Amino acid sequence: MKNAVVLVSGGMDSAVVLAIARARGFAVHALSVRYGQRHTSELDAAERVALALGAVAHKTVSVDLRSIGGSALTDETIRIPLDHPAAPDEIPVTYVPARNTIMLSIALGWAEVIGAADIFCGVNAVDYSGYPDCRPEFIEAFERLANLATKAGIEGAGIHVHAPLQHMSKADIVREGLRLGVDFAATVSCYQADPDGRACGHCDACRLRAEGFAAAAVVDPTRYV
Repeated sequence: MKNAVVLVSGGMDSAVVLAIARARGFAVHALSVRYGQRHTSELDAAERVALALGAVAHKTVSVDLRSIGGSALTDETIRIPLDHPAAPDEIPVTYVPARNTIMLSIALGWAEVIGAADIFCGVNAVDYSGYPDCRPEFIEAFERLANLATKAGIEGAGIHVHAPLQHMSKADIVREGLRLGVDFAATVSCYQADPDGRACGHCDACRLRAEGFAAAAVVDPTRYV
C-alpha cells in the first residue's frame, strides 16, 4: 500500500475524503491541525474518524493562527454569522486567512518524511462557504508549488494533491460517505459546536450540512444543542 497524507478536520467532508483514500488502497496518515479555532470538539471528532476509518496513523499539529486573528473562527471579537448566508460575491468572516495553505504545507512536509506522493484534502467548490482557498485554481497552484519546492518534487516521483470532493454537492458527499461506511454522527461541522460536539443549527456550516442530508433524502444524524 502506498502512503498518503489526508487532512482530517473532524467534519463530514474530510471524513469522506479519508474513506475515499482508503478505498483507493492508500495507507492513510491522517493529519489534523489545532490552529487556534474557537472550539476543539472537531479535533476530538477527527480522532474518532481516523480510528474508525482505518488510518494507520493520526497526528495533530498545533499552529497559532489565533495570534493573528482576522476570522470569526479564531477571533472572539468577530461574531459568527447566524441564519444569514453571505452574499455570493462576499468572502465570509469565517474565512481563516491562509488556513488551507498552511495546512497543506504541513501535510506536504509530513508526506516528504514518510515518502508519500499523495496528499488528500476535502475542499469543495460547489457547496462551500465562499472561501478562495477551496477553488480548483488554488489546489492546482499548490500542487505546482509542492513540486517546485520539495526534494520529492525535484528528485522523486512528484507530489499529487487530491481534492476528490471538489465538484460534488453536499448531497453527493453524503451519498458517497454512506456508500463507504462513514458514520456521520461521529463528525462535527458546526462553527461553534459545544464541548460535546453538539451543533448550533444556525451557522453556515450547519446550514450546508443540513441541506446536504435533506437533498440526499437521508436522516440527519447531527446532534444539536
